[in-house]
Amino acid sequence: MEQLLTRVDHLGLAVHDLEQAIASYRDQLALDQWEIIEMPERHMRVAVGMVGTTLLELIAPTSPEAAFAKFLAERGEGIHHIAYTVENIDHALERLQSQGVRLIDREARPGIHGTRIAFLHPKALHGVLTELVEHPKPII
Repeated sequence: MEQLLTRVDHLGLAVHDLEQAIASYRDQLALDQWEIIEMPERHMRVAVGMVGTTLLELIAPTSPEAAFAKFLAERGEGIHHIAYTVENIDHALERLQSQGVRLIDREARPGIHGTRIAFLHPKALHGVLTELVEHPKPII
């Protein structure tokens, strides 16, 4: 069977206060290059920083309507999800669905930086919320 995942894309970390979280990573780990992305349509703010080739994604809700607000309220700050890069997200979702894997997203949706994303239900992979990420193809 062909492997779907090509690399760890990012770790999603749920935080209450984005600026405070950025300051912690900056002051304690010298990770000082962050891009802040406002996502009002998803009721969240995101800060992304690179560690080698892996992205750290700090996510903070801007309202209780954020998809992960309940998670944050019940479990507190910490790892929310792990994301893996796939070459073809439509193929990956089709294959997983045909295998009976429980999906949150049956179709890919827009992510940050022009990506397409989809989430697998945590019960599919032993309690880990898993995100699939397809990056835009170079136009060369």
